Amino acid sequence: MAVRGGKNHGKRLTDLAVRNAEPRDKSYRLFDGEGLYLEVAPTGSKLWRLKYRFEGKEKRLALGAYPAVSLREARLRRHRARGLLQQGIDPAETFRTRRRRVPDRPGQRAPTFEEVAREWIARHLSRRAESYRRGVVLRLENDVFPRIGQRPVDQITAPEILEVLRAIEARGAVETAHRVRQNIGQVLRYAVATGRAMQDPTPALRGALPPHRPRHMPAPADPEAVGAILRMLDAFRGSATVQAALRLLPYLFVRPGELRTMRWEDIHWDRAEWRFRISKTDTDHIVPLARQALTILEGLRPLTGRSPGGWVFPGGRTPLRPLSDMAINAAYRRLGIDTRRELTGHGWRAVARTLLHEELGYPPEVIEHQLAHRVPDPLGRAYNRTRFLEQRRRMMQDWADYLDRLKSGAGTAARRRAL
Repeated sequence: MAVRGGKNHGKRLTDLAVRNAEPRDKSYRLFDGEGLYLEVAPTGSKLWRLKYRFEGKEKRLALGAYPAVSLREARLRRHRARGLLQQGIDPAETFRTRRRRVPDRPGQRAPTFEEVAREWIARHLSRRAESYRRGVVLRLENDVFPRIGQRPVDQITAPEILEVLRAIEARGAVETAHRVRQNIGQVLRYAVATGRAMQDPTPALRGALPPHRPRHMPAPADPEAVGAILRMLDAFRGSATVQAALRLLPYLFVRPGELRTMRWEDIHWDRAEWRFRISKTDTDHIVPLARQALTILEGLRPLTGRSPGGWVFPGGRTPLRPLSDMAINAAYRRLGIDTRRELTGHGWRAVARTLLHEELGYPPEVIEHQLAHRVPDPLGRAYNRTRFLEQRRRMMQDWADYLDRLKSGAGTAARRRAL
């Protein structure tokens, strides 16, 4: 798979040379390099063509007629075709598919990046968590649409995208820059799949940004520190719903977004289980409820059991929406817990992963299943919501009992005696 340059004699075309090319008795070619040339017919028509090799065969691709397709645009199309070749794709097939799906008619314009992005958001993010969807939309609206939103989606190049990313990087938001590159790539791959673009140039930008070093959620690994934090949570004197959420989260160690969107209809009292669908991974999940968790929920049911939205933890402003995604960490800060260095709501997952294995001796595969992580087992089987369910049921009760011992100080005292 190679692009051949043709007889350009080391020269590149200019706009003036293309414009002034006069017809002759026979067709002739003006070469621009890397396989691109202008074919001038005796009738005066001027056609852009690309000569290349694919799977050992020499092929030619029509890139459009001059002046409808300028020299600059012809070079951009050559660049896209070369990108497809590097991916092992015959550009002729992609161009042919695109012409079938989007006829090249006078007055018809290619859709803009923003138009395709809005369509992609509507089709692919409708089932994702609202917080995730909102984050993607805000990144596109704030950083991408103002710069390339009105560009035809089939003309966007890697250097243009890099300019967008560099502007984000310049304000110190390296993580956001990496996420924006990912989101732009998702939109452009959707455009390729729907026949409105020929390639996604974002893979060419790998390494163009400094690496992002993710900041891990702070979480204590020392049982004595965990017991102290549990006692602080019990001392919270805010709304009853927030107080219940603070007490329940350590027992369940789900993601805070999953806890705050818990619905009464998903609690199966007869089985002592909470069954729900995880929007982040689009999988069903089962959380066995220990006695302590059931007690907290039973105490909350008279207060929110008939809320209009069906939320276990309805929001403070309207019961039609769940608790704010900032409520738990805000409560931690009110209690004097440093959410940058000590603990966040999400940090309970790391606490449970560490202490369930190191202190209670549960095997990692059982813990990972309860965390709803898609970790294949030795036979290659991925997450299954009912796998290890009886072990997980015992583990969740053991975990709740262990936290209660830590909170009372009995667990850490016994540990010090053992040491």
